[in-house]
Amino acid sequence: MKLNWKKFSVVAAIAGALLLTTTAVVFSQNPPQRPDGPPGPPRGPFGHGPHGPGGPGGFGPLAGLNLSDAQKEQIKQIHESFAEQTKALRDQMRTLHEGQGDPMSNFNEAAVRSAAEARAKVQVEMEVAHAKMMSQVANVLTPEQRAQIAERHKHQRKGPPRPPAPPGEPEF
Repeated sequence: MKLNWKKFSVVAAIAGALLLTTTAVVFSQNPPQRPDGPPGPPRGPFGHGPHGPGGPGGFGPLAGLNLSDAQKEQIKQIHESFAEQTKALRDQMRTLHEGQGDPMSNFNEAAVRSAAEARAKVQVEMEVAHAKMMSQVANVLTPEQRAQIAERHKHQRKGPPRPPAPPGEPEF
């Protein structure tokens, strides 16, 4: 019996494509397990768990501060108040982003500048409101907890690492 290489290669190609497709479907439907145990809680659209940033009682950057129940409740109320106070600003920013139009057609520098300035004004108001909220949260913390936060901030690096200076040039 003579082996027909043309038919064999077609069958092999189809089998390989079928295997790749099956593998892709299987891996897309079954996320890998965490090495330290069962999978974690479902995540929301912004990567937060079911109880907001940091998970239940974690409070994101405040995690590990051993917050009392009273502190947790006060901080939760501050966050809820912030969300309520800034809802109009978030809606306004969303409207400005949606109204941008198609950047690939009919460039109008004045319109782009005007829209950018309007978004910048809303962003400034959001940052001021956020700073006010953070100040209120800081007032809930004990001096020791504030010192822990300050220590964390001191050790955090901002941005990507700086490339090394070329040989013979001083480093900054």
